Amino acid sequence: MNRTSHRSRGTLLLGCIAVALTLVTTACSGQTASVDSGSGGGKADSKTVKIALVEGWDEDTAATYLWKEILEERGYKVDVQSLDVASTFTGVANKQLDLYLDAWLPSTHESFWKKLGPKLEVTSTWYEPADLNLTVPTYVKDVNSIADLKAHASEFGGDIVGIEAGSGLMRLTRDSVMPAYGLKGDYQLTESSSSAMLSALQGAVAKKKPIVVTLWRPHWAYAKLPLKVLKDTKGAYGKPDSVQAIAPKGFASDHPELAGWLKNFKLTSAQLGSLELLIQKKGTGHEQEAAKEWIAENKSVVDSWLT
Repeated sequence: MNRTSHRSRGTLLLGCIAVALTLVTTACSGQTASVDSGSGGGKADSKTVKIALVEGWDEDTAATYLWKEILEERGYKVDVQSLDVASTFTGVANKQLDLYLDAWLPSTHESFWKKLGPKLEVTSTWYEPADLNLTVPTYVKDVNSIADLKAHASEFGGDIVGIEAGSGLMRLTRDSVMPAYGLKGDYQLTESSSSAMLSALQGAVAKKKPIVVTLWRPHWAYAKLPLKVLKDTKGAYGKPDSVQAIAPKGFASDHPELAGWLKNFKLTSAQLGSLELLIQKKGTGHEQEAAKEWIAENKSVVDSWLT
């Protein structure tokens, strides 16, 4: 299946709405795009579902294509729309989107929830605990905690490889973790993308070079690469989150069948890791194919959600 055939790439309209809500600090790009209304409010066909996807966040990709396959097998029409996280929360709150499966609460996406929470409802808490962290390869023997980084800045070239600038992980790393451990004078937090960070990480590991990256669990990288999470002795990242599915207020009453299935949705670390790795193996453009294969191999698990 072509990866873009079922997606609307409408970041401008929702991005501009997000600016109006003071959730986005960057200017709109000027590109023309739009997002159709979701099926919220019971006005649209209840068998049509629009799911937001933030690309590069592997657990989101896994959950989204898992549910796309599950729902399409049961007669639903599923539209996956690729958006940034701020536009996603705004679109769900405004009923332009029906579901987002990768909300990290209460901490990582706290700023969005504080602003838009009254317009949202949680339909599922499907994975926990989920934590944000700084990670290095296991062959970096002399750095085991975030506190150790200060004395080894030259070893890493004074660089912490980050992801998307607007993510909660970057906000907490920049505003909480680096000040708590006195790293601001010795390190620069490089804004990047999740895919670029992972590429840098895999390249460094291949050459056994030191690197420190912003990362999170669950993530397939921990199963594939020799990595260790640096101990956060000051608790600067806060307590682990829960990964939740969110929908517009009233979604459960408008979509009782789907809401019931989502309420039962749970994945263990091993289950999610196996799905993510299968998606990696299949490659870009074959995410739903991987989900279909995983469902066949885990039929009893999936059936338990659909009771």
